[in-house]
Amino acid sequence: MVASSLLLRTTLAKSSRVQQFPRISKNPLRALLSSSSSPKSGSEPGAVKSRVHHAPLRISKRGSDILTDPLFNKGTAFKAGERDRLRIRGLVPPRRMTMKLQLEKFMVRIREERSNIKKHLLLEDLHDRNETLYHRILSDYIEEVAPIVYTPTVGQACAEFGERYRRTRGMYFSKEDQGHMAAMVYNWPNKDVHIIVVTDGSRILGLGDLGANGMGIPIGKLALYCAAGGIAPHRVLPVVIDVGTNNEDLLKDEHYLGIQEPRISGDEYYSIVSEFMQAVHNRWPKVLVQFEDFSSDKAQVLLDNYRNDSLVFNDDIQGTGATTLAGVLSALRVKGKLPEDLGEERILIVGAGSAGIGVGQVLLQAMIEQGRTHEESISAFFVADQRGLLGVERTLGKENSLTKEQAIFARKEDGGLSLIEIMKKYKPTIILGMTAVGGLFKEDLIRQMAKNCERPIIFPLSNPTTKAECTAEQAFEWTDGTCVFASGSPFQPVTFKDGRILYPTQCNNMYIFPGLGLGATICGAKIITDRMLYVAAKALANYVTEDELSEGKVFPHITSIRDVSKTVAIAVIEEAIKEGLATKLNEKDKLDLETFVKKKMYDPVYVPLVERREVLI
Repeated sequence: MVASSLLLRTTLAKSSRVQQFPRISKNPLRALLSSSSSPKSGSEPGAVKSRVHHAPLRISKRGSDILTDPLFNKGTAFKAGERDRLRIRGLVPPRRMTMKLQLEKFMVRIREERSNIKKHLLLEDLHDRNETLYHRILSDYIEEVAPIVYTPTVGQACAEFGERYRRTRGMYFSKEDQGHMAAMVYNWPNKDVHIIVVTDGSRILGLGDLGANGMGIPIGKLALYCAAGGIAPHRVLPVVIDVGTNNEDLLKDEHYLGIQEPRISGDEYYSIVSEFMQAVHNRWPKVLVQFEDFSSDKAQVLLDNYRNDSLVFNDDIQGTGATTLAGVLSALRVKGKLPEDLGEERILIVGAGSAGIGVGQVLLQAMIEQGRTHEESISAFFVADQRGLLGVERTLGKENSLTKEQAIFARKEDGGLSLIEIMKKYKPTIILGMTAVGGLFKEDLIRQMAKNCERPIIFPLSNPTTKAECTAEQAFEWTDGTCVFASGSPFQPVTFKDGRILYPTQCNNMYIFPGLGLGATICGAKIITDRMLYVAAKALANYVTEDELSEGKVFPHITSIRDVSKTVAIAVIEEAIKEGLATKLNEKDKLDLETFVKKKMYDPVYVPLVERREVLI
């Protein structure tokens, strides 16, 4: 009887405990993925919701180890109970600050600093201490902070990377690691990597070969993946493949952190990349590898080598192309046309590198998707490089200086025409600049374009700002305020001479790649297809409101970026399902993709932490 009574009380006590306490997440980082408290689009920055109860997160660390791990550290925001159970009482100041107070304090500090590079360093210091707070700031203050974390400030940060190096972040692979890469990847502590951004540092923005200093690009890109795309920070990995550098200054710099030898090329180069790709796919079979800032002679080759059998993506080629397509489709709406009228435009692409040709390929594919033949579509393009209009004569004999991708756009006549000659003869209605030659679009060129059409579309897309082919003010002035303008780097609104305020918008790949990566990874897409890029661009273009179009804006306000990413992700998943490429979705998920995507998006809020302990009996 006593035994039965004791058993009954024990059973009731267990039942009571089960009902009283929330389920503790068994996955050490799963609780970081809760999205139920994500601020709505347009909510006031810093307005962090705190009433949603998150499942506790069990971690294998305690004491000071937690305070030095940026994934789990909350700084002064640990609650009293956490301080006791995690054994950090007395290791942090006694007053507890909420995340809202931490946000306000940090933003005061960063706004007091006038130098953008110093603001960048303040943010990276925070990144190294407290990733949750860092990504909350990026998410809530994206318009203010994105130009500091990424373009245009990241260019200077890369140039000075070696001088300012403080803490390791990401992985480096080099020729010294050949034969060891498959083992090396297990040095990375996180087991569930979804997205890798990798560069060889050969073409960093418009700055050229920065070698291992190019690590700032993958770090910045992945910060945007987390804040804008809802990818959890423990699921990203920045990588540099260091194959040397041809930058003479770096070869002589005693403080340079990379390999001080001329760049490897040819078969040895591709062998190193191949081993890297095999190594990361061996450990993380479904990982998305994004190639970033590879030189033009390598970028397309690498994409072509892997795109048909691996989940890979080149943002400079495909991301820029999809984002530009979205901007052009929106610009047509500004002009009172339909997106389906794209094939009626005449498009001058200035710059025949990987970015320029990538944009051309995406625009060409879009015209074909809209029902035009290849021949009809290709006739709308005029692609020029430093030698003028691409002509078929450059594909023949000893000349044969064009890649197969460039050769598609070579004209049968007028090869070598200058920009102003192209403008006068063929009267392009759209001009896209991807040359990294600041000020290339001269006044006579743009004024001639304004004579040819009522509302010219002008997109100088080079980064950083100093490399832009023209400024917003110049484009508006030279077209008497009639142009539709978007640029690669941000420009301020322009007050025109008649009192009108003209709004430039930034053609930022951030509108595409976070949502594309989110959609592809959470649905388990096998590859990224051209159709996925097209539907991503359409989803972005359709997101722009009529009010924004009436102001001449061709991209939505940047503060809606997380909702944009969700919309793009849904479009990508729907296309993956149509093409039979989605491997992770069940039938329930397919019925409500919006809820599925929202649940999968990481939201940077503090979750309760509990030390994982083994009970030995």
